[in-house]
Amino acid sequence: MGALGLSPRLPLLLLLLLLMLGAECFAREVLVPQGPLYRVAGTAVSIPCNVSGYEGPAQQDFEWFLYRPEAPEAALGIVSTRDARFSYAVFGPRVAAGEVQVQRLQGDAVVLRIARLQAQDAGIYECYTPSTDTRYLGSYSGKVELRVLPDALQVSATPPGPRGRQAPTSPPRLTVHEGQELALGCLARTSTQKHTHLAVSFGRAVPEAPVGRATLQEVVGLRPDLAVEAGAPYAERLAAGELRLGKEGAERYRMVVGGAQAEDAGTYHCTAAEWIQDPDGSWAQIAEKRAVLAHVDVQTLSSQLAVAVGPGERRIGPGEPLELLCNVSGALPPPGRHAAYSVGWEMAPAGAPGPGRLVAQLDTEGVGSLGPGYEGRHIAMEKVASRTYRLRLEAARPGDAGTYRCLAKAYVRGSGARLREAASARSRPLPVHVREEGVVLEAVAWLAGGTVYRGETASLLCNISVRGGPPGLRLAASWWVERPEEGELSPAPARLVGGVGQDGVAELGVRPGGGPVSVELVGPRSHRLRLHGLGPEDEGVYHCAPSAWVRHADYSWYQAGSARSGPVTVYPYTHALDTLFVPLLVGAGVALVTGATVLGTVTCCFMKRLRKR
Repeated sequence: MGALGLSPRLPLLLLLLLLMLGAECFAREVLVPQGPLYRVAGTAVSIPCNVSGYEGPAQQDFEWFLYRPEAPEAALGIVSTRDARFSYAVFGPRVAAGEVQVQRLQGDAVVLRIARLQAQDAGIYECYTPSTDTRYLGSYSGKVELRVLPDALQVSATPPGPRGRQAPTSPPRLTVHEGQELALGCLARTSTQKHTHLAVSFGRAVPEAPVGRATLQEVVGLRPDLAVEAGAPYAERLAAGELRLGKEGAERYRMVVGGAQAEDAGTYHCTAAEWIQDPDGSWAQIAEKRAVLAHVDVQTLSSQLAVAVGPGERRIGPGEPLELLCNVSGALPPPGRHAAYSVGWEMAPAGAPGPGRLVAQLDTEGVGSLGPGYEGRHIAMEKVASRTYRLRLEAARPGDAGTYRCLAKAYVRGSGARLREAASARSRPLPVHVREEGVVLEAVAWLAGGTVYRGETASLLCNISVRGGPPGLRLAASWWVERPEEGELSPAPARLVGGVGQDGVAELGVRPGGGPVSVELVGPRSHRLRLHGLGPEDEGVYHCAPSAWVRHADYSWYQAGSARSGPVTVYPYTHALDTLFVPLLVGAGVALVTGATVLGTVTCCFMKRLRKR
């Protein structure tokens, strides 16, 4: 070592330096938040404190002191974890009442809590930890300044009246219709001298429930960073645009709930919270106030919608007009931006269960339409008054007899003008009787000649007899055939072959054999069907189906009666010569084949012998 020019005491000095550095690494350190902290009088404050780098037991003791600005050298004992009588007289009653307390978070961490901050609580707070170390090394206390601000936060409901009119002392009770907009306003301001941010939220409590954090459900709120967020039940409505929150000017906040629903009823509140940024960069709420805005009732459409019909039980004759009135009543919002209505009539035949089938209706846009089976008829559905609708059948028929009901539906508009059915109501049944025409038809059909052969023309005749009916009765007749399908024992459904309508126009169907067909009226009440060039495919059971028709004043036709003749069997016979000609052809063919075979055999043998010679 001497050769290197180093002192023999150098290793000892290095060892001593390392020991000192190690001791510094394990020195006691008490940490409190960085100050100054600004809080508002009357609110709660929490100041954490923890110790590290200590020796001794894992559970350390803590003592809190206050140095007021008017006596910065005098330490006032607040509370201690090891001595219940530690508090000075100025804090003793508050500590005994639990308003001021120290709460242990873990063995080496506590928090000082003051439930209601007072102006004289301003000053420098010291968190002191009695030593449990073998050596007095490090810091044994931490200090943070707390400044108490006066309460400058104000929150109230927006006055509903015009400017200059005094707002009512008690919260108003508002009633909105289901589907309408619910708009509520709130005033929130602060005159705090420090830079703070306001967070404003609207909440709802169920009717008659006490107001508190446990019962108040947030609807929507404006956060300190100006982000708009909704409570969990309202998140979808906020995303869909049905729920909005906006700031109008410097102090006014307005919430709009579109498409009010039954569950939106309740007591609404506005909560304003004041936030400040602490020196460590975190945000702390320093004040909060709440104001009741209104008690809101939502009048559901299902509880209000009612339908009445008139003029009462009706008895009319065929061809006469039928008019029915439907009146929609109730405390309902007018149709427009928030609500829409549709009205229709249903009819069920007498004795039939259920509401029946749709006759006609007016949709939410006022466009009329007819139900299935009523197309082509002169039926009108119109709105004749604010809430009165009329159904008119220009010419009633016996088939229109039955029980009529008026059906009204109420819709509310959601996001994107989407309609949602909110309620429906049916009227009491209204009986309608239509006198029968009294037409009785009979039909007799037969095959002319009785027997028909293949290739000939089959003539089928149908005579119709009529009893009763109004003047101007028209007759129509159609011909049908039933024949079993290939491989089936039972006949297939009847198929139309042809017929003549009540206006004298012929209608041709499909003939089984595919040949020509002619239908004609051969007398006032006699019809004829002719099948030309009869073939085996035309075999089947035919029948005649006459019908009686009445033409009403609106030029529409009504079938007043129908009948069906007995069956007529058509079997295409084969001629006798045809029966003999077939065996003759078969015999001649067999003879020709046999002769050719014999001749071929003889010729073959003769050729073989000739070749041998």
